[in-house]
Amino acid sequence: MAMARHWYSSSPVVDGHPLLDEPGFWPAHLADLSEGHPPEAFGSDGGDAAAMLDRLHDPSAWPMFTVPLVGGFTIVLHYNSGEEFTTTDYFLTHPDWSQDLVLASDDQDRIGPGLCWPELAALLEAPPGAAGVTDSHARLLLLLPVLGDTAVPEEAVTAVVEALVAQGAPEASEALARRLLEGNPMWGAEDWWFDDEQSWLCEGDRSPCKVPLGDHLPPQQRAALEACLAPC
Repeated sequence: MAMARHWYSSSPVVDGHPLLDEPGFWPAHLADLSEGHPPEAFGSDGGDAAAMLDRLHDPSAWPMFTVPLVGGFTIVLHYNSGEEFTTTDYFLTHPDWSQDLVLASDDQDRIGPGLCWPELAALLEAPPGAAGVTDSHARLLLLLPVLGDTAVPEEAVTAVVEALVAQGAPEASEALARRLLEGNPMWGAEDWWFDDEQSWLCEGDRSPCKVPLGDHLPPQQRAALEACLAPC
């Protein structure tokens, strides 16, 4: 079961943002999604990627990343390294909430996918003056493990290629982009639809979006969440 975020307060959490600019980060972060593609496909050295994977999986220092969204919402990514394995938990948070929402987690319960492509595409631009991960290319690649959508359009492939190239990958990275868009192997790609409650819903049995995300929230907070995830 995904660790509740308040439990992280007593864990060895460290600021992960400086790692984004270090060699080997992207092939390490996206290792589970890019099977069959070596670190060189990302424009990285294999040794750098292996060293970065060790840092991301360090039991004594758990990297955390924040992706600020409109309306005060934030997606928080926590690496959680125990004695035997490392998991990644993605939370959707808001300062007015008493409890955060789990978007995805690759622990034994396999919670996901938490986003479809229209939602992810809507979250790529950071609010003005926000702190955290604000570069649109980095935001896309950081959140790709949460995605699982059978209907990703060609524009998604183009966006991922552009993000990869911006982070140092070779120009010919379309095959890697398509592989990354196939979905996290923990839950794969699923069918989504937009329902009458203005929410994206997912067919996947493990998805937190089988019901409207945050359907337990008070109406005003629920409306704010809908506006954040489906602004169009």
